[in-house]
Amino acid sequence: MSIVLKKNGQFYKKFKEENPKFSKETFRCAEDAVEALLNKSTTSDRPGMLLGKVQSGKTRTFISVLALAFDNGFDIAIVLSKNSKALIQQTYKRLRKDFETFVDEKELEIYDIMSAPRKFSKFELESKLIFVAKKQDDNLQRLIDLFGLHKSMADKRVIIVDDEADSASIGYSRKGDIKNANKIAMQISELRSLISQVSFLQVTATPYSLYLQPAEVEVSNVLEFKPVRPVFTKLVPVPNEYVGGDTYFGELSRSADDTLESLIHYRVDHYEFDRLKKFDGRVFKLEDSLVSPKIEGYRTALITFIVGSCIQRINGSNAGKNSKKLLYSFLLHSEAGKSAHDWQEQLTNELVRQLVQAAKTGNVVLRDLIQTSYDDLSRSLKLDDKPIPSFEDVFREVVKALSDDYITITKVNSEENVIDMLDDAGQLKLRSPLNIFLGGQVLDRGITLTNLIGFYYGRRPNRFQQDTVLQHSRMYGYRRDNLAVTRFYTSQSIRAAMQQMEEFDSTLRKAIETGADKSVQFIRQGKDGTIVPCSPNKILVSTTQTLRPYKRLLPIGFQTGYRTGVKGIGKTIEHLDAEVEKIVQFGAPKPVLVSVEVAQGLLRQIASTLLFEDADDVSPFDWEAACAAIAHLSAQNPEKKQRGKIWLWAATGRNSARLASSSSHAKYIETPDSEKTEGRLAKTYAIDTPILFLLRQEGKADKGWRDTPFYWPVIRAQANTPTAIFATDTVG
Repeated sequence: MSIVLKKNGQFYKKFKEENPKFSKETFRCAEDAVEALLNKSTTSDRPGMLLGKVQSGKTRTFISVLALAFDNGFDIAIVLSKNSKALIQQTYKRLRKDFETFVDEKELEIYDIMSAPRKFSKFELESKLIFVAKKQDDNLQRLIDLFGLHKSMADKRVIIVDDEADSASIGYSRKGDIKNANKIAMQISELRSLISQVSFLQVTATPYSLYLQPAEVEVSNVLEFKPVRPVFTKLVPVPNEYVGGDTYFGELSRSADDTLESLIHYRVDHYEFDRLKKFDGRVFKLEDSLVSPKIEGYRTALITFIVGSCIQRINGSNAGKNSKKLLYSFLLHSEAGKSAHDWQEQLTNELVRQLVQAAKTGNVVLRDLIQTSYDDLSRSLKLDDKPIPSFEDVFREVVKALSDDYITITKVNSEENVIDMLDDAGQLKLRSPLNIFLGGQVLDRGITLTNLIGFYYGRRPNRFQQDTVLQHSRMYGYRRDNLAVTRFYTSQSIRAAMQQMEEFDSTLRKAIETGADKSVQFIRQGKDGTIVPCSPNKILVSTTQTLRPYKRLLPIGFQTGYRTGVKGIGKTIEHLDAEVEKIVQFGAPKPVLVSVEVAQGLLRQIASTLLFEDADDVSPFDWEAACAAIAHLSAQNPEKKQRGKIWLWAATGRNSARLASSSSHAKYIETPDSEKTEGRLAKTYAIDTPILFLLRQEGKADKGWRDTPFYWPVIRAQANTPTAIFATDTVG
């Protein structure tokens, strides 16, 4: 018999009244979660789950859960947070603010476990209690000691909320820190064993290490791997005002035409990141900050931030808003080292100093810089149907901001710094109208920057980790009103990696939402070239391809070989011409079915003609993985007789450019195919069988090539392909 949820108790009823801005969907999610906790047994191994998105409102949802839980038999809550002083302070402040009325009335007490009393009287235990603790040895041991000492406390009903649940609370680590990770998991388990009635709720936006935990035994005889699942999953509602990965890296962000989403992106030369890491007078001189092309991306980022902030301040004032509350922020996050932050602080101060000097002297360079940013932002404002102040009004506002010291530059490279900078709501304080933050790792998970409209991101790990990179994405959140003046600055290669991660994230999330995640295929290429099952914990997310209906696989950012010479590609192209013409006529009205082996042979010949000369700027195309992918896709055909085949279609006389336009977010052309031609053919024929397009390009020098024809292949998955996570690199 299920327990009936009590929704009109003193905590939840008053909490809802005091938080009218919380959506009905948020409260409904909290109610569903508490009802599930009351009726289902949960443990740290089999928890309940609140699954949200980065900066989407997970905290408000789990706090609503606590308010309702206190009316439904729970007496104590333990909130476990990331091992970060800043985040624990943010969580503590947020809880005290949201439960202020109950704390004032002595109905509730909230403690940071490290400053909590060692002993509690019977009178104190008559109130509800919340303990906030880091997932760290000393914090967890204090909790264990406390509940071990007080049997009356251990006998009460307790809810444990594991916030940022993918951080340090799982039982293993791929980074080699197994001892520490296991110790945290063991301590959580020990704490749970002391409490007679305990429910366990995990909260995260990056659930990969939780949903993709493997079974104890390696799966090798079936394609569909079934990962361990939480007992239940409740999805934190995401309203229309939320801006997240789909906005930054979804289809509209890759549009060749102007869209609000595509205009967010500014491509940074990846060599510029090195110039922001340390000073090198041979490459760049500080006195040239306003004109040097060596830091063009960062200079543009700062000036566009200043211009965008001034536009928003003008529009806000015109709409009757208090100008003292129109405060905006910018974040530079490119290096973890403190020495790099010192140099970035010096450079940023010098840039601003020169801008201030230019404003005072009427230097024409300043006007030109402001004009460029103004023109760029005007395109977005027009698309978003937002007011566009006149250039002269914006210019005057920028000069005023520079002259009146409206800009604050803050270096944040230690947890102590962050703690001092948090406001009462647990967010970084904005001290002036324009706030520039320079920092590293401490500015990631959980730290919120209000009105962030500029983000310069240059972190370049050897291997991108999905949860880490997504948590760096401080530009996510309720930022729809500022989207038209928001810009994201990074390199082509980093953006490509983040785009791939977003695709993985959205695919897995959709599977979780629909309950289809038990049949998501986790696969990799075996040593013999065949596709084999892959335990999810082996996957390096940044080296995956998400195979889904009509997914395109194609090389991007390459250069051709030369026509003649020792390594000339002319003969290979002539051979391919003859072979393709024999198999399928160029521009035929419909594609032909060929064997996967024939298609793989064509791809391998093409591979020898295309070169990836700058690995720092673009990831080389994995040709063998592409060959394995088409074999896998073909094998999904429900008709056994059709397996091992693929559609083939070819065109000639194409004249695609190599480089995208200077205004594009991408450096290289990414669409040699078109929806009008290749898209139509794919949707007509690639229903149960994938299709390979071979687009013969003229390769003219004026288009950025080497004056030699070449083939640009594009693979499209079929309409009925099952969702698969295809690992092109694995751990171990």
